[in-house]
Amino acid sequence: MAQGPPSRRDSRNPDRTPAAKGDTTEKVVFINRCAKVVKGGRRFSFSALIVAGDHDGKVGYGFGKANEVSEAIRKASEAARKSMVKVSLHENTIPHETIGEFGGGRVLLRPASPGTGVIAGGGVRAVVEAAGIRDVLAKSLGSSNHANVVKATMAALRALRRRDEILQVRGIKAGDGKADQHVASS
Repeated sequence: MAQGPPSRRDSRNPDRTPAAKGDTTEKVVFINRCAKVVKGGRRFSFSALIVAGDHDGKVGYGFGKANEVSEAIRKASEAARKSMVKVSLHENTIPHETIGEFGGGRVLLRPASPGTGVIAGGGVRAVVEAAGIRDVLAKSLGSSNHANVVKATMAALRALRRRDEILQVRGIKAGDGKADQHVASS
């Protein structure tokens, strides 16, 4: 049986394989070139926004500036590794819907059923994939500024709480009949 052309999703990144849990991976979200006009012409400098994650619930971002792209990326990846935080996951998705805000950026994240995949774009996709979330629906509602979108996504992920964490804070045992009644009423 002859195979047809690869689907659009496959053609974006043909050698894409899910990273092993625990391996820290980095993804360049955005590189900006800035020009300064001086007496002899133009001087260029670069800034890089990078997301790092271990595909097991830890994710962080970093921003680096330098006169060369490679140096800006190196600085950003160091910052990303230092800023990694643990986020709450529920199987391959998130425990509940959440909205994250940072500056003008607003990001909505919704849990999705298994097999849905990551339906998100740009910075949101980079952060969510680095965290190890495989099924999620996302929408950027505010600014399209890459840095603010990444920071808003991080804020949304930090706001996530698993059911058992919420019950523990409220002082309710998970096996209690009160737990189901209490969660259903809120």
